[in-house]
Amino acid sequence: MAQKPSGEVQYLDFEKPIVELDQKISEIEEFSRTNNVDCDEEIETLRRKRRTLTTDIFARLTPWQRVQLARHPRRPQTLDYVEAVFDDFVELAGDRMFGNDRAIVTGLAGLAGRRIMLIGQQKGRNTKEAIACNWGCPMPEGYRKALRKMRLAERFGLPIVTLIDTKGAHPGVEAEERGQSLAIAENLEAMALLRTPVVCVVIGEGGSGGALAVGVGDRTAILEYAYYSVISPEGCAAILWKTEAARERAAETLKLTAGELAGLGVIDDVIPEPLGGAHAAPAEMAGILRDWLACALDELCAVPVEELVERRYERIRRRGIVREGKGLPLAPACPAGAKASRG
Repeated sequence: MAQKPSGEVQYLDFEKPIVELDQKISEIEEFSRTNNVDCDEEIETLRRKRRTLTTDIFARLTPWQRVQLARHPRRPQTLDYVEAVFDDFVELAGDRMFGNDRAIVTGLAGLAGRRIMLIGQQKGRNTKEAIACNWGCPMPEGYRKALRKMRLAERFGLPIVTLIDTKGAHPGVEAEERGQSLAIAENLEAMALLRTPVVCVVIGEGGSGGALAVGVGDRTAILEYAYYSVISPEGCAAILWKTEAARERAAETLKLTAGELAGLGVIDDVIPEPLGGAHAAPAEMAGILRDWLACALDELCAVPVEELVERRYERIRRRGIVREGKGLPLAPACPAGAKASRG
């Protein structure tokens, strides 16, 4: 799981002290094996030092460093979780209109004894895969493929799980020619009213409408070192400060980290990652994600469909309150139980 992409640096700048300790531990372990020398005490001392150092570094991460972790070259992607979290995955490809967008993976899968529809965004693990997946930026046919599979899941009463990991929808001319904005809008409308449970998890990057187009559900979670934002820090910096050099400032301004999003009520749950991030212990991360998904689906599948849809719609209507000055809302929330018109 989470294989190393060839030809790329495997650690971030702030991880370098941890990597250096890992190298020392490996060298001593190799020396112990080849020379039949007992170095267990020294190895354990270094491992304790590594845990302490890692805890200290990750406790002081800036928003920009968290964005870097969300983009880590070794961070598990959708297909890694397909292998480690789900059972009996059967891919369902194509939108039956244009083609098969590999930036979005869809198919039937098993989870904790339950059959589900899985929809996930995929970036690719190396250059060849990244080109095939358009670096994880879906085209309109990808969103139409996802919508077809959502409709199929609704027809057969299957809960839906979406894994979000994209910088954003593809912004090119060809995407607009094929109806990018319409495809995203249709997904938003459809997901709001799907008559089956929908669980969404941001596993890496959650960029703009490209993420939101598969991110409307009954429960939205985010991994501890993932981010979710209306725009990337680089894009925000280029617009507001006219230079990408302001990306760190932009990351702080956007309030895009898991903790900030939970505080704002944008997401429901923050799923903890192993010490050092998901890439440091992908198998452990897969187990944590599996348990969270199983629990969320158990809760949602017990809710009657009519109540489920009404809760989801009211939940969406309560979002988007903007506050200024002393915190007075510019737009009131939809009161609990209100029956807003769907027209």
